[in-house]
Amino acid sequence: MAKKSVASLQTGSKRLSKAIKMVKSPKTGAYTFVEAIMDPSAVQDFLSKK
Repeated sequence: MAKKSVASLQTGSKRLSKAIKMVKSPKTGAYTFVEAIMDPSAVQDFLSKK
């Protein structure tokens, strides 16, 4: 299914990437996933933020 969603993002003139980051909650200690669809050049900035 992931291949299908990524392939559907590349239709048209713009190329987009889906970034998924795992974030630990300070209260419970549980991990959650944060997803974002963005330009490929902004992915490294998104992943490096805490």
